Amino acid sequence: MHQMIQQHQTIPQTASAHEISEAERSEIVALTERLTGPENELIDTPQWLAAALDTSSSLPRTLLRTLRAFRHDPGPDGTLLLRNLPVVADAPLPATPAVPNSVERVPTVAASVVSSVMLQLGEVIAFRNEKSGHLVQNVVPVPGREESQSNAGSVLLELHIENAFHDNRPDYVGLLCIREDPTGDAKLCTSSIRRALPLLDADTRQVLAEPRFLTEPPPSFGTLDSVRSAHPILVGDPEDPNVLVDFAATHPLDDPAKVAMAALREAFVETMVGHRLRVGDLAVVDNRVAVHGRTSFTPRYDGADRWLERVYAHLDNRRSRVDRKGGGPVLG
Repeated sequence: MHQMIQQHQTIPQTASAHEISEAERSEIVALTERLTGPENELIDTPQWLAAALDTSSSLPRTLLRTLRAFRHDPGPDGTLLLRNLPVVADAPLPATPAVPNSVERVPTVAASVVSSVMLQLGEVIAFRNEKSGHLVQNVVPVPGREESQSNAGSVLLELHIENAFHDNRPDYVGLLCIREDPTGDAKLCTSSIRRALPLLDADTRQVLAEPRFLTEPPPSFGTLDSVRSAHPILVGDPEDPNVLVDFAATHPLDDPAKVAMAALREAFVETMVGHRLRVGDLAVVDNRVAVHGRTSFTPRYDGADRWLERVYAHLDNRRSRVDRKGGGPVLG
């Protein structure tokens, strides 16, 4: 493809952000007590998810206002950064997991927080073929997976829409930082089609709006053999389209499509924002208008590596009902 994003290039450090006050942080910790403890044994149950939905309505008013505004309009960057959220109560953090397909099964403060926040944006979902359909997933480097274009890798992760191949991909991706990268090299990178579109000429936009591209599932879906039919990259209103691309998994079907896709990637890189996530930072990416990726870093596998928890949400449970066996939150 095009030249890779340079690891040491200057990446702007701006984003729409909301700081949680200390009083609000204490309030949120108290709310998580409804979702943790012996009476709440597992996250992936209808009972726990119902309790989380109920608890989410009691989040601090300023946070609820911020989330509702972002849901209404994700702004020019399509990313919201919430800072100073609690990830633990009193106990120290355990070691960063370092095994494939790592997930959170027992409710913790962090899992309760990210789930409650995402439930104010939509319905929490997961995919059966990705980490066995668990709702709260760990994004951690895994030994032997360094080169993987997935959440387990540590090489540069290409800009992408999450699960772009799937007809019912998430509308929002939430990434809560549990432990920051000790090297400081790993940065979440986001870029919005609203920023990139003005850099593209009319001919390029037209090609990108035609079904001239194929997208494969990401490595996190294992050996799933499913490629959606040819699709456009720009979808909807030509003046304010959604974007559907994964620069590691989307393939142009002809030369004009290849040129147009390269131009789009260049525009995304030019308008990209870098986020060095710190403990308690939750980045919410609108998966319809913003792509995201990550700079490369070097894991130490010593229990202190970068650790994020990821939760997906979509806006319309009815839209995906055909993919959700039994009407639960897990999509096939």
